[in-house]
Amino acid sequence: MGSLAVAVPEARAPGVISNRKPIQPISVWEGTASWYGPGFHGRLTANGEIYDMYIATAAHLHLPLGSIVRLVNPETGQSRLVLINDRGPYVEGREIDVSYEVARSLGFEEQGLARVRIELLKLPTRRWKPQPTAD
Repeated sequence: MGSLAVAVPEARAPGVISNRKPIQPISVWEGTASWYGPGFHGRLTANGEIYDMYIATAAHLHLPLGSIVRLVNPETGQSRLVLINDRGPYVEGREIDVSYEVARSLGFEEQGLARVRIELLKLPTRRWKPQPTAD
């Protein structure tokens, strides 16, 4: 399964400021997040990976597979980087379906639903295209 690689800033002495610019989102919006887990754990996702409910992934109906988003729970301020690797949710009024790990880290695994801010940070550099068949 692919993994989500994120650059971690190097340790600095107190008071030293990094010259790196924060990633500016491509787009930002809000919506309702739900989570999916045990019934799907070990099954294939839309991009062909095996779903692992303990990894930071999510399903979205329209974002390209391979996109990276930052999800923020406005009530708690908690945020998480998430890889879009599946399709869904298929329930009206829901914007994104996240893994158990993401729901846990954003603090809504007990409630099952939460309002979140979605920041699109990166689109995939390559998209899967069907290969022509030989006749």
